[in-house]
Amino acid sequence: MTPRIPALVVGGGISGLVCAYALRRRGIEAQVVEAIGRPGGVIRSERREGFLLEFGPQSFGATPLIRGLCRDLGIEDELVEAPSKAPRYVLVNGSLRPVPLSPPALLTSSLLDAKTKWSIAQDAFGKSQPPPEDESIASFVRRKFTPELLDRLVSPFVSGIYAGDPERVSVRSAFPQLHEAEKSTGSIIRGMVRAAKSRKGPRERPTLLSFRDGNETLVRALAAKLGPMLRSGTEVTRIAWELERSASSFEVTLMRSGQEQKVSADRLILATPADVAGRLLANLNSAFEPLLTGIEYAPIAIVSLGYRRADVRHLLRGFGFLIPRSAGLRVLGTTWNSSLFTARVPQGYVLLTSFLGGATDPQVIALSHEGLVALVHREIAPILGAQDKPIFSSIRTIPIEQGRFINDADETEARRICVMGQNVRKQLFADRGGVVGSHIAINGL
Repeated sequence: MTPRIPALVVGGGISGLVCAYALRRRGIEAQVVEAIGRPGGVIRSERREGFLLEFGPQSFGATPLIRGLCRDLGIEDELVEAPSKAPRYVLVNGSLRPVPLSPPALLTSSLLDAKTKWSIAQDAFGKSQPPPEDESIASFVRRKFTPELLDRLVSPFVSGIYAGDPERVSVRSAFPQLHEAEKSTGSIIRGMVRAAKSRKGPRERPTLLSFRDGNETLVRALAAKLGPMLRSGTEVTRIAWELERSASSFEVTLMRSGQEQKVSADRLILATPADVAGRLLANLNSAFEPLLTGIEYAPIAIVSLGYRRADVRHLLRGFGFLIPRSAGLRVLGTTWNSSLFTARVPQGYVLLTSFLGGATDPQVIALSHEGLVALVHREIAPILGAQDKPIFSSIRTIPIEQGRFINDADETEARRICVMGQNVRKQLFADRGGVVGSHIAINGL
């Protein structure tokens, strides 16, 4: 007899793990299957030669939900907090300049000229409306502010989050709160202030967090809670309608160690990359595959270099720095890991993690380990005053989803994706007479 699973989560990254944990806390017997041999997706922490490395996100923002999750998992006391006032920097004309983090700071910063400051003041006291069609982030910033703001602050920020090209990434997809702020109040600044005041629930002081032994602490805690309900090294090869039991279930084919197994799932949650979800859903409705596989990912090289503290002249007091594309360098930005959290490095050393690649320079990941180390050292050494080569290096390449794109063919596609995300069942079961009781969700839609 085919085993029945009330809720099957496909994908054991952080989204899938948290989803399954939340479902089980609500009394729904959820299971997770992960194709590779370890859970966590891009979140991976490892200590080498005394250096604590993060092969994915370097930190995460503090929210009441995250703190509550850590409390439930019994790992709240393992959280470590970055200095709340740690400055961020941007490279301008060869030197690091502090990034202004509030409208008043923007207006007094020497980073921006009078024209840009005037455009910010105009937004605060003026009124505008977004165009009826979606626009790229770059078009949005040029329309509302100036090319200088785009080059020195917004473009480096977009590269740091999405590894994307601001000329192509949709503002409504990547930063919907900015679009809604202008639409509701005619001003980005007034709209964001209003949204902040209307936000309900406890307020968290803006800060960055990690764990004493790295971000994978969260993954290990979730995996321990799920226990045998998490099956790593188990790949989903096919999803079909469940014909034997009822039209409201899914027949899912699993493959583990060369052995095939079929299970019946009442609810299905896909917490996989978009292209994987597209291929798995194609057997149910062929419209999914071209839509989901068309979402692009950009490769990012994460290059961690360890230096002797005495060999780096810069004080490294802060979060790190971003580099505008106009600077002509290939490094997108660098995080000063050993300045943010304690016990990241051996005594007398510093750890600097740089990011390269993305939508504007995907070819860089083809360089060898030695080539990437040499490139990063060559570009950041003059900025930070590194007088000697690094004594330690580590590199990992990961794909980053870049958000929705704007181009001549995307408008219809984007609308269809939104419809599918908001009403998946209607789209998916249209050819089965509107099946009642079937549930499917796609992570990110």
